[in-house]
Amino acid sequence: MKLEHVDVLVVGAGISGIGAGYHLQTRCPGRSYAILEARDSIGGTWDLFRYPGIRSDSDMYTLGYAFRPWTGEKSIADGPSILAYLHETARVYGIERKIRFGWKLKRAAWSSATSTWTVEAEHAGSGDTLRMGCNFLFMCTGYYNYAEGYTPQFEGIERYAGRVVHPQKWSADIDYAGKRVVVIGSGATAVTLVPELAKRAAQVTMLQRSPTYVVARPSADPVAAKLRRWLPARLAHGATRWKNVLLGMYFFNLCRRKPARAKALILGGVKMALGPDYDVATHFTPKYNPWEQRLCLVPDGDLFKAIREQRVSVVTDQIERFTETGIRLRSGAELAADLVVTATGLKLQVLSDVELTLDGARVDPAKTFTYKGMMYSGVPNFASSFGYTNASWTLKSDLTCAYVCRLLNHMAKTGARACVPRLRDAHMQAEPWVDFSSGYFQRAQAILPRQGTKKPWKLHQNYLRDIFAMRYAPLEDEAMEFSR
Repeated sequence: MKLEHVDVLVVGAGISGIGAGYHLQTRCPGRSYAILEARDSIGGTWDLFRYPGIRSDSDMYTLGYAFRPWTGEKSIADGPSILAYLHETARVYGIERKIRFGWKLKRAAWSSATSTWTVEAEHAGSGDTLRMGCNFLFMCTGYYNYAEGYTPQFEGIERYAGRVVHPQKWSADIDYAGKRVVVIGSGATAVTLVPELAKRAAQVTMLQRSPTYVVARPSADPVAAKLRRWLPARLAHGATRWKNVLLGMYFFNLCRRKPARAKALILGGVKMALGPDYDVATHFTPKYNPWEQRLCLVPDGDLFKAIREQRVSVVTDQIERFTETGIRLRSGAELAADLVVTATGLKLQVLSDVELTLDGARVDPAKTFTYKGMMYSGVPNFASSFGYTNASWTLKSDLTCAYVCRLLNHMAKTGARACVPRLRDAHMQAEPWVDFSSGYFQRAQAILPRQGTKKPWKLHQNYLRDIFAMRYAPLEDEAMEFSR
């Protein structure tokens, strides 16, 4: 039986996949494409996460698409608003018609003889298998496991009489009104959940092993509001987007070059928000420098407000064990809890754990180097979208999508059937793919690809440098090999 064939197969219908669809049909109108989505709806992260208060931790002028400006009043938007924006974008540009829902990619096999990928996907509902062919495979599935989050092994958890839930598994039947809630964690999910839960819970405790840097920011951008009054909508959006990009780059570089100064600025803001008597040194002063892990953003200082109003307490301690009624700490204290939320992190996946083979030989992503942060050494006609860790995901995703289109057009023009990055420097030093000390990256080091120490194998996490590297640098460089 003849396989259905498309020029480009996109995997994933979240922010990156929808962006890929737009770029492909705009920049490569002669190319056919389809999108496989394992879930029953678009949106990716924004459809998966349903916990109270879910919101962006990047401003929407950079998290939103450059081709479809964000027009909402709030720069830090709630999850349902972001999901509605993604649905509308997919509908307006006709991208939703290209999506095949419920199909999870399991295997992809490359044939050098035909310069094509043959993929197998499994339907979540029926268990049926779909086989397709494509010339180029573009993974837009993010970087973490949608099936489960990360939860450490807690001694005695089986004895606990209350309910334990990971935010990734939040469901509508979870009742926290009037209850004592302990949220374990100090990252982005915890600081999002805690002030929202505190609106209805009797008391919320954020239990953290160690603090995270927390920065307050207005949920609505006052500069953006003024620019919208003075300038045409698209021009105002562009100006706001670049303002936020440059401010973000400036602060990230300040954190790396002058960490003591950056630390003083951040902690000064916390002290101002919580008052002179609050123990900022214990609860909001990490042992690492700013931006060695991702900063946590609290819109309008909602977490600090809840702490001041004594609806939220922060406890910095380690868990000894769970008891029938709560959690006993190493200090000897015990936290009573009716509900425990384990905001303890993510489980990372590489390329959604798809089994890749090249002419029958299995590909181990951990043994590859990333080319410009989007392709993999020795793997032909293949790219993945991975956003910034120090800025908005979509900034890098947009550059990646545009680069893939540029590459496809170049191949069509020159008659090339395959392109593959080759690492020719046998002495290239390997470095971690992402220079972050966050637990979820450290736990996944054994499965992650590597980066090199010089271009095009080096990730700079710098939007301006990537613009030149991905929009304007020659496609035919010392690493990229084309076969015609």
